[in-house]
Amino acid sequence: MQLIGMLDSPYVRRVAVSLQLLGLQFEHRSISVFSTFERFREINPVVKAPSLICDDGEVLMDSTLILEYAEALAAGRRSLMPSSLWERQHALRNIGLALAACEKSVQIVYERNLRPAEKRHEPWVSRVTGQLLAAYRLLEAHIDARLAATSADIDQAGISVAVAWHFTQQMLPEVVPAADYPLMREFSAKAEALPEFIAAPHGAGTYRHAGQRSS
Repeated sequence: MQLIGMLDSPYVRRVAVSLQLLGLQFEHRSISVFSTFERFREINPVVKAPSLICDDGEVLMDSTLILEYAEALAAGRRSLMPSSLWERQHALRNIGLALAACEKSVQIVYERNLRPAEKRHEPWVSRVTGQLLAAYRLLEAHIDARLAATSADIDQAGISVAVAWHFTQQMLPEVVPAADYPLMREFSAKAEALPEFIAAPHGAGTYRHAGQRSS
């Protein structure tokens, strides 16, 4: 399998970390939807990151759908989703909040970096910022021991929350001050210290498993 997209995307990084924890082998190709648009379009005409090239050549897209496929591939060995209904409900709530935080963070970043300053609509930016802060306030209020931060126990909720928080802190630290979210900050630090997160660091680099050397 090949994972297409850059690790500065929280969605690509979420998949890269999850595939490792599920024990699935993959190659990562750090291709940008911006600077290498035409190259990406040759792989997926929709130019959506992440994209996953399956072993038979079929291309999947959208991190949640890719992870659903990955869960099926790893069935019988490991799942990153809780088995009990109540625990799964709780995990899905946290995943939803994390993905909302990713979405709103990306919208603010795009607004700043892609839209000319004279065309920015501040009421819309304020609305999106409010949604972003609401997501993190809810996560901070409900973060608990169920969000494990070890390679053996972390689940999809933990992965998604940690990746979302790290992305926001890398891109918008002044919008979401880390000092206001001590539990999120502590959990993220533990998750980022895991080998699966270290192997797929936020940025323009390429995922490398433990047996590979950086070039």
